[in-house]
Amino acid sequence: MLSDYAEFRFGWPTVLAAAIGIGLGMSPLPFYTIGVFAAPFIAEFGWTAGQIFFCFPIFTFAALFMSPLIGQLSDRFGARPVALVSLVLFSLTMMSFSLMNGNLYYYYFTWFLLAVTGAGTLPITWTRAVTSWFFKKRGLALGFALIGTGLFGVIAKQYAFFLIEFVGWRMAYVGVGALPLIVAFPVALLLFRDASDPKVADKVARMVREDVKPKVRYGGLTLGKAVRDWRFWLLAYAFVPISFAVGGPIPNMETIMGTKGFSPTEAVDLASLIGFAVIVGRVAGGYIIDHFWAPAVAAIILSLPAVATFMLAQPEYGFWFAAIAIFILGMAAGVEYDLMAYLTSRYFGILHYAAIYGALYGFFALGAGLGPAVFGWSFDVTGSYDKILLISSVLFLAGSIPLLLLGKYRDYEEPLTAADPKES
Repeated sequence: MLSDYAEFRFGWPTVLAAAIGIGLGMSPLPFYTIGVFAAPFIAEFGWTAGQIFFCFPIFTFAALFMSPLIGQLSDRFGARPVALVSLVLFSLTMMSFSLMNGNLYYYYFTWFLLAVTGAGTLPITWTRAVTSWFFKKRGLALGFALIGTGLFGVIAKQYAFFLIEFVGWRMAYVGVGALPLIVAFPVALLLFRDASDPKVADKVARMVREDVKPKVRYGGLTLGKAVRDWRFWLLAYAFVPISFAVGGPIPNMETIMGTKGFSPTEAVDLASLIGFAVIVGRVAGGYIIDHFWAPAVAAIILSLPAVATFMLAQPEYGFWFAAIAIFILGMAAGVEYDLMAYLTSRYFGILHYAAIYGALYGFFALGAGLGPAVFGWSFDVTGSYDKILLISSVLFLAGSIPLLLLGKYRDYEEPLTAADPKES
């Protein structure tokens, strides 16, 4: 029924701003483009793949520290100011990569600074606002909001490749780094609002009168109570191997394809399929978890990439074989963020959603940060990605199946009437 989607009439500006903000934020932009910049680094500075992708453990360390802090700041001061300030700082830091002179310490420090300045552009802030507008179609709304990672992942990768070819890698970093400032910032400034923002109070009151928003979203566990809940640690455990197995091959994908005999252009085209697959995974996954028990959806969808990484580990294969495997892997990358955000809201409530999501994101970042470096190290040592791809097949199963133990959702919502002065 169309009435089931009425929340989108009111919440679409926040969803749109979130999609652009996430898509041009810290999560996808450096992650999807580093594989394109790796070849110029190797050619100009003589760095190895392992040295280049060692940036991710450093990036992870900073993200582990910053994500819970950003979550608490968002809960206290609101997601909007945190996201806006971070977009500006992140953009400037991204552009500073153009100043590199071959010093690895400068390179690593810039990645550390990128995580510190860009943490406010992570899905922690954006999804906090989205969940405040949606209840019935929260999964689909999160899917649309998180679609930016796939959409801009495709665009940024091809855009970076184009700029490197025509103006060199230094100006390419300026061009890529400017996107959050000139695109995401003005959109967020105009459209991004939490439902508790006084400037949208009239719109929220209308939602209540029209019975679009039948419940308040005040309930939920504090961060302290959440970390004493076994479900928190189950989710924390599950997303480490999953994020490692997803995050490891994606920035290495151009190099992986190169080892299988594909040309640089074919390798970039194949790697770009990840972005399209992420888009499909975001929307399809978001729709499905609104209608079916999310842990079961997660166990099924996040087990499928075990087949994909096994396929990629084969000695030889053609273009379409690689495309199918990469598309499956990309769909998993599309679903994982949706699921983490959705499961956080359903099992811990949204009263302290950003703080709890931020803490869980730290574990996600641990796997995603170590993955690319371990993949690069494995290639340096063995001359092949095949062994680490096979290990990733096992990790997908080890992380996804335990999610079935989460049990039924917990309801922290409270009844709301149109006269309630605390509607949000």
